[in-house]
Formats: sequence, structure tokens, C-alpha cells
Amino acid sequence: MMAALLELRNVTKSYGSLCVTDNLSVALHGGEALGIIGPNGAGKTTMFNLISGNVTPGTGSVHFQGQNISTWPPFKRAISGIGRTYQVPQPFVGMSVYENVLVGAMFGASHNERTGGELAMHVLERTGLATKAGRLAGNLTLLDRKRLELAKALATEPKLLLLDEIGGGLTEHEVHELVALIKSIHVGGTAIIWIEHVVHALMAVVDRLMVINFGAKLVEGEPHVVMANPEVRNIYLGVEAV
Repeated sequence: MMAALLELRNVTKSYGSLCVTDNLSVALHGGEALGIIGPNGAGKTTMFNLISGNVTPGTGSVHFQGQNISTWPPFKRAISGIGRTYQVPQPFVGMSVYENVLVGAMFGASHNERTGGELAMHVLERTGLATKAGRLAGNLTLLDRKRLELAKALATEPKLLLLDEIGGGLTEHEVHELVALIKSIHVGGTAIIWIEHVVHALMAVVDRLMVINFGAKLVEGEPHVVMANPEVRNIYLGVEAV
């Protein structure tokens, strides 16, 4: 069997007496798309922080491409192929849209200014931002900030892309545009883990769905089977099992 691209092995993370990640194990193979859902405070973003290096596990380990990266800093993980967006977009507000993406290409994917510029423009075309390349990032709408957040991550040429509630706050039409873009990224071979409250967006893209509650994996499997699970409906959707 092919080795997993990413593995979390029995990872636990606590802050004092508060356990935010509880013996969590996850495996993802190259090209797969995994959706993550769960109530607010369930530990979903902490899981991303453990993968991207913003926090380190108390126990257990994180492996990427067969290497234990548990103690690697975020920049080393980014260079190795882990790209990430944040729930609240974090552009360099005083820089142009193009410059924001160029930073990802040069410092995340180790391009020089010429090849990085070519990559940046390609990514801007792909994310629908090419006509706004010279605009200050701080002046963008919410949708375009989310597009820029995704563009910055794509410019690092990730093997694994972490999407943290990128659909939040968007209109239905905007969500459809976003789903189409993420589908194209998935079809292109990039592995994806997507945390999202807009469940129908997830269902249109992911191969598997995992539910986290109180920092622990509740259930994982084929998306429609998971969403039909009575415990999931009760805990996540607030629907009593009958």
C-alpha cells in the first residue's frame, strides 16, 4: 500500500487542564481531499496548527512524506510542501495583490524574482485576481481577500493544501465560485484538507469526511454516510437521533 502523504499519529495537545486534541490519528494520501467538520471549539483549527507547525504536539507525532516533522518550524513545513489558508485572511495590507503572491512564490517555493513572478501571475489568473494585481491588498473585498489567501498558499506550490473555513461569510454564488476553484485544485493532484461549516461545499469536493468533537475523532468515512450518522446529526447538526 502506498505510504501516506500526511499522518498524525496519536496526537494530543493540551493547554493546562484543557485538552484540545485528544489522541487524534489521521492519514491522507497524495491527491486525496478530506473534509473536517465539527462544532465550534472542537479542535479543528488546532489540528491545522499541529500540521502547519504553529503549535507542537504534547504527545504523538506528525509525519509528512515519511518524515517526522513534529518539531519543524512553520517555514520549513511550507518549503517542504504544506500550504495553508487562515479562517481570517491575513494579507500584507500595505503590499499589492501581486506582491503578496510573489512572497509565497519566492519564500515558500524558493523561486527567483523572474520565475516567481511568472508563477504569481499564473496563480492570480487561476484565482480570478489578475485584473487586481496592482491593487493594495488592504482594499480588497472579503471574497477577494479569501481568493488572495488561497493564491498565496497556491504560490508555495503545495503538495498538501490546508483550507480553514474559506467559505465562511460568502454568498451562495461566491461559494459556488469557490467550490469550482477548489475542485480544479483537487483535480490537478494537490491533496486537500478542508475545514468548513458550509457543508454542501465540502460535499461537492471531498473524498472523505471526518467529524471532530472535543478534540477527538468521532467518525470518518464516505461523506454522505458520515452525514447520515445519527450521532453526527445530533452532535453537529443538533438533530436528535430517532
